[in-house]
Amino acid sequence: MATFDLEEQEQLSELKTWWKLYGNLVVGLLCAAALAMVGYRGWSWYQRDQALHASAVYANLQQAAAAGDARAARLAAGELIEKYSSSAYAGLGALVSARTQYETGDTKTARAQLAWAAEHASDPELRDLARLRLALVISDEGDHDEALKQLAAEPIAALAGRYAEARGDILVAQQKPAEAIAAYRVALQKVDDEVKTGGGRSGAVARERVRLKLDTLGEGQ
Repeated sequence: MATFDLEEQEQLSELKTWWKLYGNLVVGLLCAAALAMVGYRGWSWYQRDQALHASAVYANLQQAAAAGDARAARLAAGELIEKYSSSAYAGLGALVSARTQYETGDTKTARAQLAWAAEHASDPELRDLARLRLALVISDEGDHDEALKQLAAEPIAALAGRYAEARGDILVAQQKPAEAIAAYRVALQKVDDEVKTGGGRSGAVARERVRLKLDTLGEGQ
């Protein structure tokens, strides 16, 4: 019995010594783990809360755009960009508002919102789409060289045909038919590739549109 008690005392003594050496570390690690869990849950809650508020603002923006209320759409887009710039709603909102601004004659605001989306939208496809629309707005204002610069970067595959077609349109506006034909031929190839990979009706419509433009320039296929 005495031997058993002695062994227990030795084990207890070893435990006390170990705790003196490593107790603070263990407590620190447990506290850090608890704080990390609380922080993760807090961050997750914050992200959900932000997404919920951003979606509500975007819904208001859509309603304003549908009603042709450019001012309300502009304010809603500004709120998304200012408060929820990292969300997908900010890029979408900028594109929706830009269209409304353009349709109501405020090309300056439309251009600014498209420029923001082209640079900062969280989705690469939205950035490329914004750059395409920005190029068309700039071209409509007569600055064709700047418009072509916007289209110089390679977009995602789904927009490659539209980029090439837009380059063709701008080159036509610059009265450069030979270069426009080359751009349209690239567009036609890209659209054909899209149709082959399941582009559907939209791809077929785009193909006929590009062919019509080539026909107009005397280079139809």
